[in-house]
Amino acid sequence: MKQQESTIQTSVSPIVYLMKNYAGYNLWANATLVNWLRTKPADVLAQEVPSSFTTIKATIVHIWNTQRYWLSTIQRTEPENVGEFNGTLEDAFKSLVEHSDEFADYIESMTDQQIEENNMVINPWFQCDFQNFEYIMQVLNHSTYHRGQIITMGRSLGFTDAPNTDYNFYNIHGR
Repeated sequence: MKQQESTIQTSVSPIVYLMKNYAGYNLWANATLVNWLRTKPADVLAQEVPSSFTTIKATIVHIWNTQRYWLSTIQRTEPENVGEFNGTLEDAFKSLVEHSDEFADYIESMTDQQIEENNMVINPWFQCDFQNFEYIMQVLNHSTYHRGQIITMGRSLGFTDAPNTDYNFYNIHGR
């Protein structure tokens, strides 16, 4: 794949360009991680490993649920009532990648004004009134954090072939 130009389009602000590109990166990184995990034995992936969540599946579901919450916040819709996830590991993989695609599509469809406008968030844990791009960065950074945990969990399970999901790698090779 040829190297992409790293110049920012002049038709959008740098922050809008970054949010749209970073949402695409998140989709790519989640799909890359899931595709790697699909090559591993399901029984090994189900083993408990000390981390924020005890299994890779639970971590995948957490990333997906958090993305769902923040997308509804950015869309200014009521968050889905998320109950206990009873699906399979493959269901979790599929749900995360599909939602990451939905998230990226929504961010891509947003105008500069929508990305930069303030959005009041009131929930049981905090209250804030930030610009939407800060919420976008929050959720995408959160996903990056937990992808790193999954790589470390995989290492604890004996996996030594983790994919490179760095943002710069995406900008050079992934788009």
